Amino acid sequence: MSKKVCKVKQGLLLLCCVVVATGCKQAPPAQMETEYEVMTVSPVDRMISSTYSATIRGRQDIDIYPQVSGTLTKVCVTEGQRVKNGQTLFIIDQVPYEAALQTAVANVESAKASLATAQLTYDSKEELYKENVVSSFDLSTAKNSLLAAKAQLAQAKAQEVSARNNLSYTVVKSPADGVVGTLPYRVGALVSSALAQPLTTVSDNSDMYVYFSMTENQLLGLIRQYGSKEEALKNMPAIDLQLNDKSAYSERGQIESISGVIDRSTGTVSLRAVFPNKEGLLHSGGAGNVIVPVQKTGALTIPQAATFEIQDKRYVYKVVDGKAQSSQVQVTRINGGREFIVDEGLAPGDVIVAEGVGLLREGTPIKAKTASSASAAQTSVAQADAAQADQASSSPVTTTEN
Repeated sequence: MSKKVCKVKQGLLLLCCVVVATGCKQAPPAQMETEYEVMTVSPVDRMISSTYSATIRGRQDIDIYPQVSGTLTKVCVTEGQRVKNGQTLFIIDQVPYEAALQTAVANVESAKASLATAQLTYDSKEELYKENVVSSFDLSTAKNSLLAAKAQLAQAKAQEVSARNNLSYTVVKSPADGVVGTLPYRVGALVSSALAQPLTTVSDNSDMYVYFSMTENQLLGLIRQYGSKEEALKNMPAIDLQLNDKSAYSERGQIESISGVIDRSTGTVSLRAVFPNKEGLLHSGGAGNVIVPVQKTGALTIPQAATFEIQDKRYVYKVVDGKAQSSQVQVTRINGGREFIVDEGLAPGDVIVAEGVGLLREGTPIKAKTASSASAAQTSVAQADAAQADQASSSPVTTTEN
């Protein structure tokens, strides 16, 4: 009897297990439906900024070389000193040039005396010729001697001028207002016009030239935007300068010239901007970055969070028939990389997923967020943007990654 009871219990237990297993197969797992924020791409007008590496030069960087040879007897300036046009910088030994000038002056006086004698001789011969006392040959000889004396006087005067100039060249003066550079030669050094290194360099730093380069495509974009290179120079807005320590320069500059020749080795064209330097903060030979604003009309702008990158290629997820469909895009970074301008890959009216793209897969069903959840997400994004804007306001320059 006990064996039968055990078999009945085992049968009931097996039946229960079958029922439970069947029930588990029939009950589908609960799936959580995720909502995604989407956006419709539409054209907008944006002012963006492009950053270019730049070098700083004085309006005039004049290398000072001596025009005569000799020993430096005096250095009248110090490195970094501000000088005026015509101010004495160096004095070269003047003794040999003063002696040469005295010799030239004496030669002039001697030539004058010789000319006076030749003039008297010619006048006398002329009177005697009229009285048929001397022949025409004698008169012609006297005239030739007079002409030679005049030529000797002119030559002596030219030598005097040369000697005076050489003496004046012993006093080396600044050719312009500016700042004195390094002084590699000291008193006692032998200098000449054939020096490998100049005596110094005087930089006119009242206004500074800032040189930078842009690609041929960027230049073509400017020309298309403004109509011509000349119109671009007239109508381009003022530009900013970021110094080498990443601080912003207080004054704004203006692009003055664009080179008409593209460098074949680099494919770039050189531009020159001028910046005022009233406080003398900029120095010739320095480096920095220029920030050039460019107006983009009808640009398709998307947030960085709406994109993802695979093997150096950037993609977005379009919403097509309610599902995610990846699409490759070509973009330009703006606002420090927080936003992109789409150059290729999207068209006005396309709907894309604006957040959470890293969790999506091809063909994932997309349900747009409700009005309340989307509003909350926009509020959080706006707060994040405001925080970044407050942080950026502490630095007056916002650069754009190229």
